[in-house]
Amino acid sequence: MAAPEAWRARSCWFCEVAAATTMEATSREAAPAKSSASGPNAPPALFELCGRAVSAHMGVLESGVWALPGPILQSILPLLNIYYLERIEETALKKGLSTQAIWRRLWDELMKTRPSSLESVTCWRAKFMEAFFSHVLRGTIDVSSDRRLCDQRFSPLLHSSRHVRQLTICNMLQGATELVAEPNRRVLETLASSLHTLKFRHLLFSDVAAQQSLRQLLHQLIHHGAVSQVSLYSWPVPESALFILILTMSAGFWQPGPGGPPCRLCGEASRGRAPSRDEGSLLLGSRRPRRDAAERCAAALMASRRKSEAKQTTRAAPATRVTRRSTQESLTAGGTDPKRELLPPATSHEAPGTKRPPSAPPTTSSASASSSTSSSKRAPASSAPQPKPLKRFKRATGKKGARTRQGSGAESEDLYDFVFIVAGEKEDGEEMEIGEVACGALDGSDPSCLGLPALEASQRFRSISTLELFTVPLSTEAALTLCHLLSSWVSLESLTLSYNGLGSNIFRLLDSLRALSGQAGCRLRALHLSDLFSPLPILELTRAIVRALPLLRVLSIRVDHPSQRDNPAVPGNAGPPSHIIGDEEIPENCLEQLEMGFPRGAQPAPLLCSVLKASGSLQQLSLDSATFASPQDFGLVLQTLKEYNVALKRLSFHDMNLADCQSEVLFLLQNLTLQEITFSFCRLFEKRPAQFLPEMVAAMKGNSTLKGLRLPGNRLGNAGLLALADVFSEDSSSSLCQLDISSNCIKPDGLLEFAKRLERWGRGAFGHLRLFQNWLDQDAVTAREAIRRLRATCHVVSDSWDSSQAFADYVSTM
Repeated sequence: MAAPEAWRARSCWFCEVAAATTMEATSREAAPAKSSASGPNAPPALFELCGRAVSAHMGVLESGVWALPGPILQSILPLLNIYYLERIEETALKKGLSTQAIWRRLWDELMKTRPSSLESVTCWRAKFMEAFFSHVLRGTIDVSSDRRLCDQRFSPLLHSSRHVRQLTICNMLQGATELVAEPNRRVLETLASSLHTLKFRHLLFSDVAAQQSLRQLLHQLIHHGAVSQVSLYSWPVPESALFILILTMSAGFWQPGPGGPPCRLCGEASRGRAPSRDEGSLLLGSRRPRRDAAERCAAALMASRRKSEAKQTTRAAPATRVTRRSTQESLTAGGTDPKRELLPPATSHEAPGTKRPPSAPPTTSSASASSSTSSSKRAPASSAPQPKPLKRFKRATGKKGARTRQGSGAESEDLYDFVFIVAGEKEDGEEMEIGEVACGALDGSDPSCLGLPALEASQRFRSISTLELFTVPLSTEAALTLCHLLSSWVSLESLTLSYNGLGSNIFRLLDSLRALSGQAGCRLRALHLSDLFSPLPILELTRAIVRALPLLRVLSIRVDHPSQRDNPAVPGNAGPPSHIIGDEEIPENCLEQLEMGFPRGAQPAPLLCSVLKASGSLQQLSLDSATFASPQDFGLVLQTLKEYNVALKRLSFHDMNLADCQSEVLFLLQNLTLQEITFSFCRLFEKRPAQFLPEMVAAMKGNSTLKGLRLPGNRLGNAGLLALADVFSEDSSSSLCQLDISSNCIKPDGLLEFAKRLERWGRGAFGHLRLFQNWLDQDAVTAREAIRRLRATCHVVSDSWDSSQAFADYVSTM
């Protein structure tokens, strides 16, 4: 009897609150209520008035509300603001209540955006709070505009931070300065434990203060946090300083900026997490054995940038305020691009400890010395993969160098054009080629990188495991930095380089990946590479990658346009190194998934077969836009798959003309090891459909291992669909459970007849049927009836596509 009495007591308590608040609310709303009792502005019901009052006084009544019975609590939940609604989640679940519908309504009303159809939202609370955090951080939402978002007792950033799994920083690093500010210290601490993915989109040029804030933010989120993935998207003109900062911090390198506050976590960190200053001295000091290329490169980057920022921060504030006109004039006078944003000027081009004759003046940037040294111009993103002549750098000495340094305090000196050769400058002023330094550092020789300074304050922390660069053009300097870091980035598990305009830098990338593969503890298992051009044909590039990374599990590679390797060579270009395009046999590898997107032109089948023969563990193969010289070459590839890739389970062909390869298609459908086959826009039924369809159905009826068949975009039509229905007849041994017939010119009457045939055989045909972009809108009633019948035997996925846009396709199938 105790439980009913407690329930009754709580109900009475709520009624007392209701009565008190109702009297107060009634006295305030008496006049408007009498005048519009029957209109749309009718006074709220008694229960709603009570709920609003309780919601407004949750700071006092929260514990009592949590103890309310489920039926009453369910009616109060929609009236709570987002802070108390989030806090009461656990209690609601214990009472058998769900808040998902409330969070979904809040999303629709406040965020006013629809999630992608490809996105499966499992928790609307987490999705709403993560988006709410980003909007508040960027200032794109006014929390005072809606009572459900405003509560003086809670901090919007702090309350929502624990739900943030992915954070996006845009434009001029908005939000970075706010997060590292002292009032938001708890917010940053919470993000360090909850955040897993950090994204940068559409970055623009930033000042030194913003970069200093970003340095602190990355240090806490990556080095002392849980961020495991960094992705950069759509950065048409990358700023060298900012890009290299993000790369080096992601790779685990850390050095505090000049004038920045010390990291309190570094002092509290254990020995296993972050080395102390003395340990850093032993790790990176002069007594340490020869450092690898990545550490030497990163040390030089951080030393030069630190001195650059120190010089700029010590200048007076008025001296740094330069007008756009004077900036453009100084840049033009210095021989650099006037459209390029200012970068922090360097104090010297010499590494610390470099000896110089007493009579020699300090070295300065050579950008203003001669037009031959204007190396700040970046390589175009989509340029042809023809390597350019190597750029040389000279010291600017004497009066000319002095005038350059004193002329403009904000003059742009591209710090990273010389960072790889700064420590190797010889005492006699001899010129150095950046290409020679890069090649020497990557092949293990030690031409000039030995002189890089030993930074005793530098430390190595935890680094990310996934790096993604989407549409970020890489200049020579940026590509060299990436390659140097990759050569020892053993924690990296997945690398994505998409449309970065690598060009001939792909050879340096292959060398760094080969060096990484030789490192103990290398974890790189997935590589995704795509670009407009490649200096190597795609199959040769694939062979080179597989040789460099024999432990790779997933390889996705795409080249949009044919290789220009056969074009007249650029003067001084000796072509790709022999160890990259060698003809030796590919050793056995661990590839499990291979995806290849081919450019125009016939591909040599023997090269593809050599990759397949060395990939005995291959389980999934996808070929996009592949063209072979003859059906016999395609048959050779399929025969290789049957003999050497017995573990293959999924095979996909997209945008390939297989109209003349019908016998090879039948050969595939008779393969008893494949579980899923995709022929997407492959023109299968363009020739001899009346003869080929029965042969195809017969092969599928005898295959008991095939589980999925995807045939989108093959102009199957009603006749072809009805022929496929025979696969599910009573005398068939097929176990097909997934069928994709999207974009196949199927009409409602044909789909209805297909459904009737499945009903006639009285068996569960399959589990999943996809019908996207068919002509089902021509007779909506018949289409609904067909889909109703089909849903009795399978799960149907369709859409409301306008078939009037497909008139040309209709004419071709008449």
